Amino acid sequence: MTPRVFIIGILDDGWSGLSDAARQALSTVGLVIGVGRTLDLIKAQRPEAEYRDMDGALSQSPAWIQAARAEGRSVAVLATGDPLCHGIASYLLGKLGCDGVEILPAPSTLQLAFARWQQPWQDVSIASCHSKDAGEWVLGATPAHGLYPLMRAIALNRRVFAFTSPENGPARLARALVTAGYADDVTLSVASRLLLPDERIHTGLTAVDAAQMCFSDPSVVLVERRDVGCGPHFGLDDLDYIQRSPEKGLITKQEARTVSLAKLRLKADSLVWDIGAGSGSVGLECARVAALGHVWAIEKNEGDAANARANAAKFRVGNYTLCEGKAPALLDTWPAPDAVFIGGSGGELGELITLILGRLKPGGRLVMNFVTLENLATATTTLKELGAGWDVVQLQASRSQPILDMHRMAAQNPVWIVTAWNPSNACKDPQ
Repeated sequence: MTPRVFIIGILDDGWSGLSDAARQALSTVGLVIGVGRTLDLIKAQRPEAEYRDMDGALSQSPAWIQAARAEGRSVAVLATGDPLCHGIASYLLGKLGCDGVEILPAPSTLQLAFARWQQPWQDVSIASCHSKDAGEWVLGATPAHGLYPLMRAIALNRRVFAFTSPENGPARLARALVTAGYADDVTLSVASRLLLPDERIHTGLTAVDAAQMCFSDPSVVLVERRDVGCGPHFGLDDLDYIQRSPEKGLITKQEARTVSLAKLRLKADSLVWDIGAGSGSVGLECARVAALGHVWAIEKNEGDAANARANAAKFRVGNYTLCEGKAPALLDTWPAPDAVFIGGSGGELGELITLILGRLKPGGRLVMNFVTLENLATATTTLKELGAGWDVVQLQASRSQPILDMHRMAAQNPVWIVTAWNPSNACKDPQ
């Protein structure tokens, strides 16, 4: 019979808190793997077993398990609480397969924390910032930041339960929430050192108060928002945006913005480039539509870049990174995009189109807005030379304006909306 692998959930009450099945499994194994804290909980009960500390050596644990099984020894892997809730079980099953593996969960840390807080938890979203130290949160942080998945979860959900780490603890999360503009919109509950003599439970903390407190590790956090927001994802009024004054046309008008977003065909997790961000209207609405994705924007004008940042803060758009500079500078540091919008090119239009079509993911789209014949001609000529697929929509909109006690229609400047794609990697007919 092939030696078995038991993935066992354990809490800080140690051996006494284990089920009979978990104790029986531990009594039969020759190798026990876990982090030092969990190993210490059972060593006194099984002094004859071999112990391996996987703290900092997670990737080596599948090889340890396979070697032990080859020697005829069964293995126990200790995990905190429920090994399938942000735990090690998924990783090990992916490496070892399911045959001969048995999972014996303990009550999860989540269940215990909500019992302490005396709150139901069936409607919470679960996230984790149990990752490497990425420093304090800053506006415009990219998906590489350790707090990014958790901050996106908070942006999109009313109640979020978070597993924290020593580096990314509750106080740092609270400071991140203040930085992101949620200071008056959230309350935090924190459970620290569950089942230990120095267990501490906090409820109803403001982000400002929690940011200044010290919490012992391990801690978990519940973030509750008063208002997730139900405003429109796109098509905001032009005057909703902070922009140059007096107005000089450096905002993509609502009508052109809406058609352009439709042409981009964004998905929930799209990665987007916004070149010539101006006041940020297109890029910020892309970020709201692609709420699980991210937008990288670039703007060469210092004043416009400041307005775009102010708009990102105003609308609390957290999946948006704005860089100051002139494209194509910096674009080589951005990940390959699913969609690209060009609202301004600074005279580098042909070069930008060539670069972008070379970086677009399969099925990706490039959408450009032009108000001059010269830029339209440059774009279409370049697209023809590259053998790209493309189409053009001329948008002519008129808006009502009062005249005495009546209204007339005032025409806006016509806009050409050019959509381009690579026929060789298009997922389907883009028309």
